Amino acid sequence: MSENASSTALQSMRVLKDVFGFNSFLHNQEEIVQAILDKQDAFVVMPTGGGKSLCYQLPAHIVDGTCIVISPLISLMKDQVDAAVETGLRASFLNSSLSASMKRQVEAELSAGELDLIYVSPERFAMPEFVETLKRLNLSFVAIDEAHCISEWGHDFRPDYLNLSTIVQDFPDVPVAAFTATATHRVQEDIVTKLALRSPHVVRASFNRPNLFYKVIPKQKPSDQILKFVRNHAGEAGIVYRTTRKSVEQTASMLAKHDVKAIPYHAGLNDATRVKNQDAFNKDEVEVIVATIAFGMGIDKSNVRYVLHGDLPKNMESYYQETGRSGRDGEPAHCLLLFGYGDIPKIRFFFNTITDETEKKHAIKCLNDMVQYATVHACRRKQLLNYFGEEYPPSHLEVGRCELDVGCSDSRPHPVDSVYPIDNSPASVPCCDICEGEVESVDATEDAQILMSAIARTGERFGINHVIAVITGEDSDRIRQLGHDRIKTYGAGKDRDKRHWRLMIDNLLAQGYILQTTGDYPILQLEPRSREVLFDGERVQVLKTRRKGGKRSLRRAGQEAGAYNEELFNQLRDLRKELAVEQGVPPYVIFTDRTLHEMARFFPATEADMIQLTGVGEKRLASYGLQFMAAIALFRESHPAIHPPKCSNYS
Repeated sequence: MSENASSTALQSMRVLKDVFGFNSFLHNQEEIVQAILDKQDAFVVMPTGGGKSLCYQLPAHIVDGTCIVISPLISLMKDQVDAAVETGLRASFLNSSLSASMKRQVEAELSAGELDLIYVSPERFAMPEFVETLKRLNLSFVAIDEAHCISEWGHDFRPDYLNLSTIVQDFPDVPVAAFTATATHRVQEDIVTKLALRSPHVVRASFNRPNLFYKVIPKQKPSDQILKFVRNHAGEAGIVYRTTRKSVEQTASMLAKHDVKAIPYHAGLNDATRVKNQDAFNKDEVEVIVATIAFGMGIDKSNVRYVLHGDLPKNMESYYQETGRSGRDGEPAHCLLLFGYGDIPKIRFFFNTITDETEKKHAIKCLNDMVQYATVHACRRKQLLNYFGEEYPPSHLEVGRCELDVGCSDSRPHPVDSVYPIDNSPASVPCCDICEGEVESVDATEDAQILMSAIARTGERFGINHVIAVITGEDSDRIRQLGHDRIKTYGAGKDRDKRHWRLMIDNLLAQGYILQTTGDYPILQLEPRSREVLFDGERVQVLKTRRKGGKRSLRRAGQEAGAYNEELFNQLRDLRKELAVEQGVPPYVIFTDRTLHEMARFFPATEADMIQLTGVGEKRLASYGLQFMAAIALFRESHPAIHPPKCSNYS
């Protein structure tokens, strides 16, 4: 390492600790920061919660000039700026949400070189007069967030992002760093090409989020299932995703009627309502936000404890990004998907509007990958990571098992002084429902043969409900008129209820043994593979939920990794809320849940103790340390029998 690089590395470590309150970088962060400080272009794929913002906020503390962050997340910019200001940066933003007078004030500060960091939208960057203003400034570097938006092969292509391809031409001496949370290798190559990055330092971080638990259950009565799940997570912040605006409104209303603090978010609401609802969620005024995919890209809330998909996402990128909005603080979080085959035709209906055949085939393939994830008996985490080209587990471990070293349910504590891991460290919560044993693969060949036979003997001309009616021996005029009460499979499945047979059909559809036509009256038909089951001895395996006693708690799994006093935590959370209201910022900007958990575990009594906790830098210590230490001291006086452990970092 050169003398200059060594000097900047030491400076980076000092800023990391003194300003951000972290004792060590997350995996990959240090090399990204160093590349920016070395004035090298960079391309970074890093999952949500991996610490992307630190990669450009930290250099902004060190280098002279102004860092420009280009982001489509207009609704998030104020919160991002508030968080940056908390670290001591002179930061601001420019977007369409500002009044004319505020825009003039920010532009004046920018022109005068009084800003270390400014967030702007891609539309703003497309304005020639704005680019000319930037050319007169001392730009330190340009950071492009959500860079996948420039790729037509990405899941969220935005034409306005194509204007960013001129950055290198307009600012040939300014380094450019592009960041995204989701990009396949194909999308990665497309981004680097379109931005014309110059021999960029490429980092493709692990997509593994070890604190997230993935689970899929059959979609039966979604309203009841959603209500039960949300109630089991009472007092925790969560996001419920639904496909349509109507289902969002219905779900939010249903939850509210059952005394759950829930509000809707979708593109059909006016701007003021969307901003108000998002702020209410960010500020912990409500527990649940029910949303379409229009929500989420503009959220930086760190303490989301669960994400529930009430409908099937259209691709793995969307699913990964949406589930990634939970557990950003590294604490355990739950990702539940309600899977029903009925969602697939609805998604494919929209694909029919795609005129480009190549694009349409790509969309259908992505949907098939999503269906496979939900239906194949294999570790959910392994499937997710494999999709993004990442091997899991590492090849030296037993293939087919999700665990690392000692098992997927390993709850050994991570070192308290470490920042939450986004890498292949042992998971702090179990991996997924399959590896946890909540789902098992069972032989269903006989039931599959009954279904296939019924489809064949009715001429492959009827839909799901009629085929099930025949199998269960329903006595109806229509069945008698068609003569279906006289076929061999009539009543062959009457010992099982209709729900069982519907789940069987979903499994056979997902595995490609049968197909369902499109149109107003979809019918079931056999695929070539059916013959192998009916006549050639092929066995059919389906997933079945294994009944387990007792309610499982991910919060408890997290506490095992570092037990904290929940009563004190709740008091500290209330104090954080009061301070956040006074400051006009979301509570997580004050301190994250992880920081409060460490306070409620170690009971810091001095500034020297407090500064050792994750996320407590000098500025936050000066701003809030005395209030939190006073609350901890008061709690300790009233609970003299509690003897907290000593943090390993305390001197």
